[in-house]
Amino acid sequence: MVSTLYYPTKETQKKPLPLFACKVSAGFPSPASDYEQEKLNLHDYVVDNETTTYFVKAQGDSMIGAGIFDGTLLVVDKSVDAQEGDIVVAFINGECFVKRLRYEKGKTLLCPENKGYPAREIKEGESFHLFGVVTAICTKFNAKK
Repeated sequence: MVSTLYYPTKETQKKPLPLFACKVSAGFPSPASDYEQEKLNLHDYVVDNETTTYFVKAQGDSMIGAGIFDGTLLVVDKSVDAQEGDIVVAFINGECFVKRLRYEKGKTLLCPENKGYPAREIKEGESFHLFGVVTAICTKFNAKK
């Protein structure tokens, strides 16, 4: 399930932040490699099409297997054509969901990434609208929501 939709505006775009030339190792990094290569604007990095991209906060724990937790910020692009296996934001009968899109035996399914939740089949006669494809996520750890 998702909560409020946010549209990225010029006012929400902050100045670029340092991007280090080295990749982060899970071991012990080399002290010689801690220099900046360039600047990175996170908005420019995650938004491909500004006019069709929205930010959405996830709610609940049905997508934890995909790294989407309660409060995770989703970057959703309405211009991307949804493919089998994509994580999508969709409306069913006016209720908003974030799930993985699957097609199985002629059925359209919205599948969670948590075994505690069932897949949701889109049934004939239901109001179904595929809002967009999740193209990136941003999760804050140990931070206020």
